Amino acid sequence: MRKTVLAALVLLTAACAPKTSVTSPDGRIAVRFGLDEAGIPSYCVDVDGQPFLEPSLLGLLSDDAVLDRGFSLKSSQVRSVQETWHQPWGENKEVEDRHQELVLHLKNDAGVGLDLEFRVFDDGLGFRYRYAVPQDTLRIVRERTQFAFASDATSWSIPGDFNSYEHLYRKMPLSELKDANTPLTLKFSDSLYAAVHEAAIVDFPEMVLLREEGLTYHAALAPMKQVRRRRGAPMEESPEVKAVVPGNFSTPWRSVQITRSAVGLVNSSLVLNLNEPCAIDDVSWIKPMKYIGVWWSLHLGVESWGGEGHGATTENAMRYIDFAAANNIQGVLFEGWNDAWRNSDALPDFDFTRAAPDYDVEKVAAYAREKGIYLITHNETGGNYLRFEEQLERALDWDASLGIHAMKTGYAGGGLAGGAPRHGQTGVRHFQKVVEEAAQRQIMVDGHEVIKASGLRRTWPNFMTRECVRGMEYNGWGPGNPPSHTVTLPYTRLLGGPVDYTPGVFDILYTCTKGRPQLRTWGQPATECREHTTLAKQIANWVVLYSPMQMACDLLENYEGHPAFQFFRDFEADCDASEALQGEVGEWISIVRRAGDRFFLGATTDESARVIEQPLTFLKPGVRYTATIYGDAPDAHWESNPTAYEISTRSVTCEDTLPLRLAPGGGAAVSFLPE
Repeated sequence: MRKTVLAALVLLTAACAPKTSVTSPDGRIAVRFGLDEAGIPSYCVDVDGQPFLEPSLLGLLSDDAVLDRGFSLKSSQVRSVQETWHQPWGENKEVEDRHQELVLHLKNDAGVGLDLEFRVFDDGLGFRYRYAVPQDTLRIVRERTQFAFASDATSWSIPGDFNSYEHLYRKMPLSELKDANTPLTLKFSDSLYAAVHEAAIVDFPEMVLLREEGLTYHAALAPMKQVRRRRGAPMEESPEVKAVVPGNFSTPWRSVQITRSAVGLVNSSLVLNLNEPCAIDDVSWIKPMKYIGVWWSLHLGVESWGGEGHGATTENAMRYIDFAAANNIQGVLFEGWNDAWRNSDALPDFDFTRAAPDYDVEKVAAYAREKGIYLITHNETGGNYLRFEEQLERALDWDASLGIHAMKTGYAGGGLAGGAPRHGQTGVRHFQKVVEEAAQRQIMVDGHEVIKASGLRRTWPNFMTRECVRGMEYNGWGPGNPPSHTVTLPYTRLLGGPVDYTPGVFDILYTCTKGRPQLRTWGQPATECREHTTLAKQIANWVVLYSPMQMACDLLENYEGHPAFQFFRDFEADCDASEALQGEVGEWISIVRRAGDRFFLGATTDESARVIEQPLTFLKPGVRYTATIYGDAPDAHWESNPTAYEISTRSVTCEDTLPLRLAPGGGAAVSFLPE
């Protein structure tokens, strides 16, 4: 097929036809477009002159319009973009956007207009569809977009689940992979790394990747209705309608990051750059924060969301607010503050403005304001998004009237009300509505069980962080996450955006649960569970697992008087610049973040011990820093001796190299403060 496409391109060029190819600014990545005899569009990608994606089909399918064939190319435009834009928060507040753009204007025999837009960066590409159909609405039943890889690779992915991202990552040959959600991360034999994802998911279902044959995958869209299949059955494309869209509509961007190192994927801003500029005029109220709260105790079962052992009481809230104010922590979260909880279940009469009898919300909110602490409200829907939407404006107005400007949402359960999968168009529309209504009232959002991150924080920066991951709670009531999990996330899940993983457990073996009654009725007792890291790795994960709302999740008694908690006191969630320095997917990583004139470094490893020689070239020249290293003790081991740690200091400059010893399942965190 590729010969057919290239021959067509040669003929078009000979006739001085519209331009049909584009390269990255550095010339390394080339994208070529073609049409076959039936007017079906396709594209292929070369990297350094070698095939990366073989000819791959493009287009959508509808049951009431022809969207995939009969096209002819009418014209095209190419332009170069080089700009730097500023965001109110982020891994890097200054973001460079440097790409070449090719827009192809096509029309088919049925009068359907299609603009295919390609943007090619030095570290990958993105493309999207912009359709103009001569009717008011149409139903999308399938996406044809293919990714036909030219060679096999090692892959890291989670299953193509339209309801949950809470899976462990699978490492396997691409040729054996049947389905995957995105980002799908790949390493090729020539040390080329890639990640397939999507950007700017707005009013459209998410895509996952389904294998067709060989190394060819296509974009499968989440349906509007839940599709049931036998447990363990392979994933198949649903015949159900995927989206209802207006006649003129755009899809999210389909993105492919391509770099020569694993950390190059982490340092890429490609997904962010494919999103629209900020839609909020005044962003001065949007503030990153560190936070604590009543949360981990609920998963350990030593307190509850409601009923016996209720954790979110007025007395407890005051204690958490005082601790935050005394420890340079900006926010507090109280899950279970609402009435109508019975253990972990949200009952049908849930009201998002009605507090539990033992939680005086007005008193707590006033005390938080007095202490200069953000109160983070928690709105758990149990998947009943319609109930939340009915109360949404009233609830957000009520929050704002109390001075509450941060909200955590939840959609626990098997899906959304009415049988809609969380990641379908219904869910995407709902989550977007919540974010936009919150922005009107200057409320920041931390979304749990929502749609995956796709860089939309550029447009709506009040959507601070989201879960969308198998996070910390799985260590509290199940087999837990292996040491390799958190060193896989920076190269996979975090390529889409920040993650509310909720790190920071100091009581690695859950000694706090010994002798205390277990109040929950689900999962394994916490006394049978534990963390699968060392203490030093828990500290380092505050740096490695980026979130502008970063939690220290453990019980306060496990932090009080602990020397290693000084790192969190010094650490800033509001960073100015970040760089992934070294690492390999699923094995280890070293990341540094700068906040003002201070730097914070985190390095973590999988089950293997490592010694990292870390050059400090990121430090400012001519300045001497005190490096405080929170590291694994010589005999530390995630399994046999997880709490053994050391704190040491040394004076360093940008000319030094810092050796870091990481125990199995361990890590190191370093603060660099100017002397």
